[in-house]
Amino acid sequence: MLTGIHPILHGELLAALDRLGHGDELVVADANFPAHRFGATVIELPGLAAASIVEAIRTVVPADLYEGASVLLMTAEGGERPPVQHELVAASAVPADRVEELERFAFYDRASGARLIVRSGELRPYGNVILRKGVVSASESREAAQ
Repeated sequence: MLTGIHPILHGELLAALDRLGHGDELVVADANFPAHRFGATVIELPGLAAASIVEAIRTVVPADLYEGASVLLMTAEGGERPPVQHELVAASAVPADRVEELERFAFYDRASGARLIVRSGELRPYGNVILRKGVVSASESREAAQ
């Protein structure tokens, strides 16, 4: 056990997150997402809500705030975001203008390029999000080491 590390973040997941570079994308997916179809590393966290996983990941992975969206959601049928997506956006802790939506099959196409997929136990539809990793600064690294 490590101090200062969110308890959801176990060794295998931490190692996979550490291998991500600036601009790499990761998917936090619901339980119905076809995660193994894409060929990326898949880590299973059954029994955990997708937003809880996003919140934990964001404690160690900065969001990319350069160009383009930091967070991508799958557009829900009917056009309105369901509660699970509001929870995912809140957990991602990025400004609202950094969040975009993709149609279902465009989301799958984008997810196929992700370096990591974390499949949750989320059973609510549209509980999927793509996060783009930002840059870890030298000051953040020094603060974490203290």
